[in-house]
Amino acid sequence: MTTNHPLLGSHELHDRHILIVEDADVDRMLLEAYLRQKGAIVHLATNGLEGIRKAQTIRPDMILMDVRMPVCDGLSACRQLQADARTSDIPVIFLSGAVMPDERLEGLLAGAVDYVTKPFNFEEVRIRLSMHLRARRPAAAAPEASEPAPGASNLDSILFQSARQHLLRNLAETPNLECLARLVSTNPKRLNEAFKHCVGATVFTYLREERMRQARALLSDTTREVQTIALELGFTSGANFATAFKERFGVTPLQFRQNRADCPAD
Repeated sequence: MTTNHPLLGSHELHDRHILIVEDADVDRMLLEAYLRQKGAIVHLATNGLEGIRKAQTIRPDMILMDVRMPVCDGLSACRQLQADARTSDIPVIFLSGAVMPDERLEGLLAGAVDYVTKPFNFEEVRIRLSMHLRARRPAAAAPEASEPAPGASNLDSILFQSARQHLLRNLAETPNLECLARLVSTNPKRLNEAFKHCVGATVFTYLREERMRQARALLSDTTREVQTIALELGFTSGANFATAFKERFGVTPLQFRQNRADCPAD
């Protein structure tokens, strides 16, 4: 397991309530120690049923949950959390040792926003948590959206917000980092630093994650052709989009959409 990683973006975890639902003692303790080191407020559960109860009581900012657990497995727990108005807005990231495409798809259909594979790469854990916490902020904490993030300067926040707005307005375009930096009156290196300080990722890593988030939403909520979605999100072809989507989620866009259609509504 990797433990020596840069601190960029760690401010996103500071004072955030993270619920770890994991029956394996070693994995649970390692995650707890790492997240506490990053300033998170960590809550623990050892099975899905206990995780549901704690989520209803604590209402954490994020849930890290194992898939295979006794009493109540992660998939069942995630479905129950999604069906409960008190917890339906809490993002769930699944933890799994061997994620096959069908299992990954089942997790996404159950309501999870992401997967982290075991053994953990803690830098990946941090980045995925930071990205999803940042994505959740506009809805969950709108008054703070224009405020500089803890650990980021006012200039970092201004550069990030300005560049982010431009990227989101122009998802169909392939951005040039130098041009984007010029638009917000800075240079590429400084702009990447601002993104790292604010969300723990470079401009292009952030953009890739945002495109994948939008892709899931469009595949779920619209009947647009995959090729159309691909072009709207800046991919040169449906094939390139399908490859990127499968690398990220373990299934193709068509498989994702078909399985959503086949999955009965609660």
